[in-house]
Amino acid sequence: MGRLIPAYFNWSGGKDSTLALYEVLQNKQFDIRYLLTTFNEEADRISMHGVRSELLLAQAESLGISVKQVQLPASSDMQAYESVMNKAIQELKSEGIQDCIFGDIFLEDLRIYREQKLHEVSISAHFPLWKQDTKELIREFIDLGFKTIVVCVDSSKLDESFAGRVIDHQFLADLPDNVDPCGENGEFHTFVFDGPIFKDPIPFQVGEQVLKTYTAQNQQGETIEYGFWFQDLIPL
Repeated sequence: MGRLIPAYFNWSGGKDSTLALYEVLQNKQFDIRYLLTTFNEEADRISMHGVRSELLLAQAESLGISVKQVQLPASSDMQAYESVMNKAIQELKSEGIQDCIFGDIFLEDLRIYREQKLHEVSISAHFPLWKQDTKELIREFIDLGFKTIVVCVDSSKLDESFAGRVIDHQFLADLPDNVDPCGENGEFHTFVFDGPIFKDPIPFQVGEQVLKTYTAQNQQGETIEYGFWFQDLIPL
């Protein structure tokens, strides 16, 4: 076997990232040097997922992989996001890393965006779960022994009862038909706390559940309101 290719992994702490990392580690093609994660600088939580940074660092320690933290201002726009990300990627490139891995499954526009931006800085992107059936993926995830808890749900797609649930086969049976079983359209996000690639489970207790609402403009220029239920997890 030849030398493993040095790479960084775009890590959210959730199930898709975890299953993609599992696949990569099984295939023994890449040497994962870092888990790259974006944080809300003000809240010190994982972007979108709302999970405390201490829990992600505990994940990384259990996985035995270093974290590359990218701090984003709370009110950052796309230009600011891309500037901060580009700086982090250039630092990784300086260490000889020219490949990265994502857990995306079928969002074509997101993949195109990622590949275009990375092509500009001569980084190759890899998508080990790409175009696989999401029903089969989540069942494989459960059957492998991974354990994950729902930390964020889109309130327009799911009610608050889904936040804080551990994903099992009953959870999948309870999902409405219009919700992807992997939440690939952003319906829900998760935090993985145990499984075959973790040395130890991540200890936490379930905290409070809150609804956060945001406003944005749609393509017609109308102001719309949307909300997310967040389940806080408290490190132990």
